[in-house]
Amino acid sequence: MSRARTSETQNWHTAASENNSGCLPGFLFPPLTVIFVGILLTIFTSNLGSAVGTPVSWEVPPVQTDKGPLSQIFTPEIQYWKNNILLWADQTGIEPNLIATIMQIESCGDSQAHSRAGAMGLFQVMPYHFNAGENPYNPDINALRGLGYLQQSITQAAGNRRLAMAGYNGGIGVISRAENTWAAETIRYVQYGWPIYEDAQKGVETSSALTDWYTRYGAYLCKQAATRIGIR
Repeated sequence: MSRARTSETQNWHTAASENNSGCLPGFLFPPLTVIFVGILLTIFTSNLGSAVGTPVSWEVPPVQTDKGPLSQIFTPEIQYWKNNILLWADQTGIEPNLIATIMQIESCGDSQAHSRAGAMGLFQVMPYHFNAGENPYNPDINALRGLGYLQQSITQAAGNRRLAMAGYNGGIGVISRAENTWAAETIRYVQYGWPIYEDAQKGVETSSALTDWYTRYGAYLCKQAATRIGIR
């Protein structure tokens, strides 16, 4: 803005001088008038220089969220991805513990996980969420698509994380429906996922909800993940 303004001023002076027209040549003014105009130009130039010296940033500031650290209650397979989770939290504005809870239940940190329904990767994303040519098993791409859908669920649920979990598992459409109409899998998903997330947010050292999930559903999943990422 200021650079364009300066350029315009320079062009105007040049054009007037070349055409020998206008009011620029000093000999056309009485001496007192020349002095007065000179003072005004000095003041104007000084103010313009101050404005140029203070650049204006047009960048939109990042959204500040109180995401907090990653809870220690999650299994070693999830802790393996801690740096990635914190990075994805910064990129999406979703708190790390919610990201970790979804990953815990979906894959227990197995980036090569594949379900019979066709869901793939860390966040068990269905094929139709990927663009052509994308590698669904690439952790960053899988997170981009999976967490993108979780963001939509959070928005649809007006920030309610419990309903967002249901939307992530059963489709965003379930958020507006009565819970007794949810599929059994979605009810079970929230039944275990929500207490795990609550425990993580409370900062407790251990979670009976996570232990219960692990015992009933997660042991084989986590063993497979540990083998694939090489921590066992």
